[in-house]
Amino acid sequence: MNRDSVFLEAPRYVLGEMETAHRDLPELPRRARELRMLPDASLWGWGSVHRTAGAVEALAVASGRETLRTAGLRPAEVDALVLCSTRFPDSVDTHGRFAARIMAGLGIGDAAFFGVTLNRCANLLAGLWIAHALATAGAHRCILVVTADRAPTEEARITDFALFSDGAASCLVTRARVAQEGWRILAGAAAQDTALLDRSDEISSDLARQVNDSLLQPLSLRVEELAGLFPTNLYRPITLMKERQAGFRTEQIYTDNIERVGHCFAADPLINLVDRTGPGGPRDGDHYLLAASVPGSRIGVLLQGTAAQ
Repeated sequence: MNRDSVFLEAPRYVLGEMETAHRDLPELPRRARELRMLPDASLWGWGSVHRTAGAVEALAVASGRETLRTAGLRPAEVDALVLCSTRFPDSVDTHGRFAARIMAGLGIGDAAFFGVTLNRCANLLAGLWIAHALATAGAHRCILVVTADRAPTEEARITDFALFSDGAASCLVTRARVAQEGWRILAGAAAQDTALLDRSDEISSDLARQVNDSLLQPLSLRVEELAGLFPTNLYRPITLMKERQAGFRTEQIYTDNIERVGHCFAADPLINLVDRTGPGGPRDGDHYLLAASVPGSRIGVLLQGTAAQ
């Protein structure tokens, strides 16, 4: 094994405790008319959304605890936390208490912590890339990465690109294997078009191709050799069109959770990885790509399945 290897281990997620079918969302018919969307659930992939009556902190703690339990790891063994959220508390005066409640709930004491937010629904992948860099540099050995979000209003759940769910996802980024299921993190890459960062209506397949080239060419891999692509759960025609334009085949693109889970902000790629690879974990040697696109930006993290040690 490469002594410089860094691993993603024990990914887990939690969803809002209240599952609601799209047809029971009172705002959906009106919002669909406003957005000029055909009222066709099968076209868009409208299914269920998951809502919580609790706080974002509770989602983060629940997912992080499940990751630690799965890995059989004591909280004290975590030496850093990377916390990702689209909406941290509004006032900077409350940010410390927000982080402290999550760390206390996880039982990780005075571990170092880092906050990631400006990458929007690519926050988790930005956080994973940061954690990978910290581990590779030797700054930390066992990093817990957690993303958690909830919709600010019920109307905000319904957009022209996704139905939003409340949820959280987490994993460990480690210098040495600690869990039975894991992936080697091979690389991360990002591509930006700053002129498009302030737009909200377009994601770029050109940026996705740039990320593919950055990740795959140094390893002499081709897009078609990837065992799976795990993107964000945008409406099905958007996801399939943009990812196929980026060079992926339809069968590589995991879309099952668009109906079942909805768009859980930045958590989607990790949720999809968990559900696609199943309880047996990844096949040894297979390559997987976690990817997230927002207007003006694309981030990808390339993984390789590893056998249990």
